[in-house]
Amino acid sequence: MRYQLKQIHCRPYTLNGLSLQLIESHYENNYGGALRKLNAITEQLASLDYAKTPGYVLNGLKKDEIVALNSTLLHELYFASLGGDGQPTPGMAEALARDFGSYQKWKAEFRALACALGGGSGWVLLAWVPRDGRLVNQYASDHSQCVAGGIPILAIDMYEHAYHMDFGANAPAYVDTFLRNVNWAGVEGLYEDAGRVAPPRPLVQEEFGDLPGLGVEDVREMMNSGKPVQLIDARPRHFVSRQQDIAEGATWRDPERVKEWMGELSKADPVVVYCAYGFHVGCKTAITLREAGFDASYMKVGHSGWKAAGGPVRMHS
Repeated sequence: MRYQLKQIHCRPYTLNGLSLQLIESHYENNYGGALRKLNAITEQLASLDYAKTPGYVLNGLKKDEIVALNSTLLHELYFASLGGDGQPTPGMAEALARDFGSYQKWKAEFRALACALGGGSGWVLLAWVPRDGRLVNQYASDHSQCVAGGIPILAIDMYEHAYHMDFGANAPAYVDTFLRNVNWAGVEGLYEDAGRVAPPRPLVQEEFGDLPGLGVEDVREMMNSGKPVQLIDARPRHFVSRQQDIAEGATWRDPERVKEWMGELSKADPVVVYCAYGFHVGCKTAITLREAGFDASYMKVGHSGWKAAGGPVRMHS
């Protein structure tokens, strides 16, 4: 595959406080240089006999490839981020307020992150994370760090080549000038596109229908609120004997004998059941309790998830 040069997205002669010389040099030398390097690496990789290529050679080329590829992608986004008046559109102001508290709070954080890279190297990005359904600010130093699964929609280049010609070592002045030139209408378009990307497909246990499932955080909030909740550890006996720990506040009950012990529970208070990982045993136990008239749900991630989230445990006696 040979990568193609993209036309500069902004009109350099319309930018306020960023010289034509700076933007042309940035596009021709830095973006263009990254693209030429990327194509050279691509050609080298295409010529390899992978069965005979030493690991260190392949590792080096693939490392250089991701740096060059990310450099081209981020530079294209950088130029697309420019060309506006720096005033957020109503839609973006609302999105930033939702995820950062306000546009001004977002701006203060983004500016601080960019200034912290002054004199160093890297990028600061505003990115959409489909898994969480929210915007985040992130670093991307050396072209190679990113939020996995994140979709950048705004980028500021903090390598010195992006500003030294106009601003010398005064990185904060460059950051402020960049922010005055942000094309928020274009950013909003990218934000809308990113919002159409579906989050990773969740686990759906269709065989259990509408059985209510709770996350660890939900269960801990219920317990910390002081409201009565009956937390039942329904892991099979061999799991409990092997691991020997149990969630703090939980009582172990043999899931194979649920009809024998359910009479000891109160129907006035909610019951939360968990098993090892949140699959069949916990679900089936909760269903049995619900059929008997209990307000029962299951903890989706099980005992393993409880520990992964830092939930307190005690030794099972």
